[in-house]
Amino acid sequence: MNDYFRYTRIGLALVLISLLFGIGLGIGFGVAEDSFKDYITEGIAAHQNLHDANSPSKIWRYGQRAHFHATGIAAFSIGLVVLIMLSNMKAAFKKTASTLIGLSGLYPQAWFAMFLLAPSIGRDAAHHHWLTQMLIYTGNGGLLLGIAILAAHLGTNAFTEK
Repeated sequence: MNDYFRYTRIGLALVLISLLFGIGLGIGFGVAEDSFKDYITEGIAAHQNLHDANSPSKIWRYGQRAHFHATGIAAFSIGLVVLIMLSNMKAAFKKTASTLIGLSGLYPQAWFAMFLLAPSIGRDAAHHHWLTQMLIYTGNGGLLLGIAILAAHLGTNAFTEK
């Protein structure tokens, strides 16, 4: 059984970290939702000139999206990594594709970064912040490249172990 995990450990670990992040946010919201909302309210109060009447609900939604995306993306990414694990893909491609798919967990981190940044710098600035952009492009790019490698393997037998 250890041979199955040999080349996909990194990707699987990244996906599980994302899943734990999403579950942790859900637990945090259930236990201390008021603390999250107080963070938003205090940040908006300190930087009123950056916000409008929609800011509290929009920023709260960023935190919720981090939770939803982390658990959802991790759920289907686990399936993709297991598919790679069980395939006859070359070892180097298994490692690459599963790691790239594991990076998909950075996309929900972008929503969480927007949640953390928006109260103090505004919603638009949080969307365009370098950290947010880096997380979006790395997470989505990794997922798309990993899926492309897997699809090429499944569709054409490319990268097959001889």
